Amino acid sequence: MALIPRLDQRQSQTLIMTPQLQQAIKLLQLSNLELLEFVEKELETNPLLERNESNQENPDDGIQKEETNLNSDHLEEIDALPDIDFNSPQSAEIDAELSLDAEEDNTYTNDSDIDISKPLGDIGSSQHSITNSNSNFEGFTPDLEQTLPNTVTLREHLSTQIRVALIDPKERLVAACLIDLIDETGYFLEDILTISNSLGCDGEIILSVLKKLQNLDPPGIFARNLSECLKLQLIDANRFDPYMEILLQNLPLLGRRNLSELAIICGVDKSELDEMLIEIKALNPKPGSIFDNHLSQPIVPDVLISEKSGGGWFIELNSETLPQVLVNNDYYSKISTQAKTKKDKLYITQQFQSASWLIKSLHQRATTTLKVVTELVKQQNEFFLKGVQHLKPLALHDIANVIEMHESTISRVTSNKYVATPRGIFELKYFFTTAIPSINGKRVYSAEAIRQKIKTLIDGEPPTKVLSDDKIVTNLGAEGIAIARRTIAKYRDSMNIPSSVERRRQKSPPT
Repeated sequence: MALIPRLDQRQSQTLIMTPQLQQAIKLLQLSNLELLEFVEKELETNPLLERNESNQENPDDGIQKEETNLNSDHLEEIDALPDIDFNSPQSAEIDAELSLDAEEDNTYTNDSDIDISKPLGDIGSSQHSITNSNSNFEGFTPDLEQTLPNTVTLREHLSTQIRVALIDPKERLVAACLIDLIDETGYFLEDILTISNSLGCDGEIILSVLKKLQNLDPPGIFARNLSECLKLQLIDANRFDPYMEILLQNLPLLGRRNLSELAIICGVDKSELDEMLIEIKALNPKPGSIFDNHLSQPIVPDVLISEKSGGGWFIELNSETLPQVLVNNDYYSKISTQAKTKKDKLYITQQFQSASWLIKSLHQRATTTLKVVTELVKQQNEFFLKGVQHLKPLALHDIANVIEMHESTISRVTSNKYVATPRGIFELKYFFTTAIPSINGKRVYSAEAIRQKIKTLIDGEPPTKVLSDDKIVTNLGAEGIAIARRTIAKYRDSMNIPSSVERRRQKSPPT
């Protein structure tokens, strides 16, 4: 049979990821801050989008009531205040027949014996009333920004000292470069040879300037390692001696708490070593951290969960994090009729479709998020009532099967989103944990609940009987939990808990 080319027509159905669908999927996994940033960019580029300034309520209130089946009381209507005509203001005179809202002896009549035109020094000492004709309220009132404290950064603090410590202009230039190379803790970790090549000067000049900079405040600044940082602080306090020098050269022994060997190397007895360690602990290993003015941003939850008085939970979206935008239909109808060219008409149509799809995507995002969280609260009801020990194992498909959505959609909704509950603020991913069976197989435990049990056992262990991983397995087995020793080690490492050997060294008294 001969093979010949030919053309055929076939009809089939395929899924195509349109740009609008890709945008809707992208919005699902954005956090509240990322969503606000995305909407701000759309407001700048799309002339048909505008902020919903008139409606300050949550635009998704209808969604919340439908999903949670909870109704809120209607607010009483408040009469609007009368408008003020600033072009023809009303008279501010007071009718003389009206009585004042004050006692007669409290009325100021300007008949005091004190002459307010005289300075305070001319008033007799027998007078007790002091009147100042120049009110402080008439003076200059600073703005809010001017009342904020003026914090000094580490680099500003060092730059001020350079003007006094260094006279040579060349050294000042090198010092200005070295200041920009220290990290936030005050350490200088750059290579001298690299800096020498970039500045085109001798490395000895850089070392000389570095030594002078190490004498600046705070003590320990510009150190190249921990030992040098502690050494500079001890020199500044006049507490550096040969014994301290040997101790700083053997800091790894101190980290392993091998104090007996450290005392032999330093040539001191136990009491002297204890005094040296007290001085070491009083030093600051990160001298630059005292100028850390970084303000940590608090987590803003996407969903709010509160307990109802009659039982159950009230779930609502955080309206403060939801962007309120709408399509300006009046402006669209106005400019669509004025468009003459085909290019202008196409641009207006595309912007209108983009704005309409964005509103629809935001609405769908809010609906999906609320639906997922509502089912999540139903699944983890015991956790909200009794605590983390009752956190049940949960997978994405458990939620997806109930609300009839794909697991990938649940994964996107629960990414980068937080929920505020009576027990604290949690990431939505926190409630999805793997299952660990019991010995009899009748009950399963969540991985997070097991982590808390491990942490509770380790926190309660006495210093003389530190629990090993095998002992923790035995204790959990007594409670009916089947878990392997390597799983204990993995959970312990995830909580930054050291091994039993390291804990025994930390908790044991120095010898």
